[in-house]
Amino acid sequence: QVQLVESGGGLVQAGGSLRLSCTVSGLSFSIYSMGWFRRAPGKEREFVAAISRSGASTDYTDSVKGRFTISRDNAKNTAYLQMNSLKLEDTAVYYCAAKKISVDLPSRRADYWGQGTQVTVSS
Repeated sequence: QVQLVESGGGLVQAGGSLRLSCTVSGLSFSIYSMGWFRRAPGKEREFVAAISRSGASTDYTDSVKGRFTISRDNAKNTAYLQMNSLKLEDTAVYYCAAKKISVDLPSRRADYWGQGTQVTVSS
């Protein structure tokens, strides 16, 4: 059974930082691109960041470039999203996703999803 479990969400003031974690079980972690998506209130889910199987390549949506960093530890079957300089508009439920991929590139698609973790940025 495949499980993606996010943690690390919470309430933070604007300008602050949070680090999300996504621990994966039930699949061969190292052959999956890992991604983070988010859904803000009243909006559709959107892509945030992705990282290739080895961690060598990353991809970010424009609104988080320079503020968010995606990483992974294949020995721990865990992906991370370091979020700095958080803004009010970053408030959303953040979802971890895994996409099986044959090349070492980040993917904006998903085969499996986590349950989500709430990030709330206050003024």
